[in-house]
Amino acid sequence: MPTRVVGASRTDAGVHALRQVASLSTTASIEPRAFRRALNAVLPAAIRVLDSREAPAGFDARRSARGKRYAYLIDGGVCADPFLRRYAWHLPWPLDRTAMSRALGFVRGKHDFSAFCAAAGRGRSPICTVRSARLVSRKTRVVVLISADSFLHHMVRNLVGSLVEIGRGVERPEWIVQVLDGRDRTRAGPTAPPQGLVLARVMYP
Repeated sequence: MPTRVVGASRTDAGVHALRQVASLSTTASIEPRAFRRALNAVLPAAIRVLDSREAPAGFDARRSARGKRYAYLIDGGVCADPFLRRYAWHLPWPLDRTAMSRALGFVRGKHDFSAFCAAAGRGRSPICTVRSARLVSRKTRVVVLISADSFLHHMVRNLVGSLVEIGRGVERPEWIVQVLDGRDRTRAGPTAPPQGLVLARVMYP
């Protein structure tokens, strides 16, 4: 009988994961380190198991999670870095990073994020609590870091697309509040492409 594996988070095509977590139940007797080595021996090179351990009874990688952290990388160089082609959104124009950081302050806390949810993700509660939202920049690169108790479908990518509108001067930082209050996806910015998004961490109690 096939073994059912539960992943902590589903990622869209083109989105990456640094710290994906998966759980499974098995009657097999195998030492965790040996299990990790066995998996890495057969997995494609793009996927590596970094750790393996026995979990408490009832642990479920998805249902037991208490939050996630995502990172989104923007490459702001005049010429796109070829090494970042699969891992960043190339935007060859100046962005007002101060305005973007200010806008991120408005999304912290508990809000209805309907305006940042793709149609395919509707049907679940749109209320999420953003615990941390900040912008880290160095030279031509910008990273948007967001941690929350839960995320809606395309929520981070839609937030980043809206932040870029603010960074370009199309909208003011306070506009993000109007978008949140409006709860209308058509009022937010475009969806950022998938390649810049990384599931950075899954949090457990």
